[in-house]
Amino acid sequence: MADSFATRLSDRVDRHGPLCVGIDPSGAVVRQWERADDVEGLEYVAQSTLEAAVDTAAAVKVQVAFFERFGSSGYRVLERVLSEAHSASLLVIADAKRGDVGSSNVGYAEAWLADRSPLAVDAVTASPFLGVGSLAPLLSQAHQTGRAVFVLAATSNDEGRAVQGAITDDGVPVEVSVLRAVATLNERGGLAGAGGAVVGATRARPAFDLSQLGGPLLVPGVGAQGATVERVERLLRGVPRGTFLVNVGRAILERGPLRLELRDAVRRWRDDLAEVFP
Repeated sequence: MADSFATRLSDRVDRHGPLCVGIDPSGAVVRQWERADDVEGLEYVAQSTLEAAVDTAAAVKVQVAFFERFGSSGYRVLERVLSEAHSASLLVIADAKRGDVGSSNVGYAEAWLADRSPLAVDAVTASPFLGVGSLAPLLSQAHQTGRAVFVLAATSNDEGRAVQGAITDDGVPVEVSVLRAVATLNERGGLAGAGGAVVGATRARPAFDLSQLGGPLLVPGVGAQGATVERVERLLRGVPRGTFLVNVGRAILERGPLRLELRDAVRRWRDDLAEVFP
């Protein structure tokens, strides 16, 4: 069996810090880089961002939606990006936000977390809003193959707060209920830390001890969405180093298309995070 995601994450963070670079080749970014918004422009942005992250960041997070918009051609680019990121020893997260009833989640698990799949990544994001229990096929597959699932709990977008902050029948916010469920699965469900969570840096810290999740944390919302590294430090205070990744996407991509500028931006974010997470 492969090393667990937790082991690989700890090793990468020890060497490079917790920076995760977002590969987000939206139409707006491609055009900002003075490229046509087509498959070639998509690939240019994605590959350039990947190259800037190599040997500097711990991980990359690929926003699947921006590849899907080109259908099979976009997926061919995505497969090449994933393959090259793996070859560069980066941790690779697919920001696919999958999540359905159990039987459909078997298919998603095979697509993103099975060794045989050309889309296999180190971790995938998933939505729990059909019930955390419905994610069992994804979580089981992740555990079996040494991967992880980042379950959306407290996302960085304003629109999510009405749902994630709603009070459940147990008298706690939905986001806390999700975090508790993931922690319970890690502790008692035999997942050995394969269950992770997404907690945005733009949000107030949930009423849950994040150090007790028992799995990894993915922290978006840094840079373009307004969160600073100091805010990340407050959110993650007490959480062990080597158990979380801090994603920065648009704030790096806006420095393209010059590759030296792009690489310099990655290094600066890495160094800024190193100041608060030495």
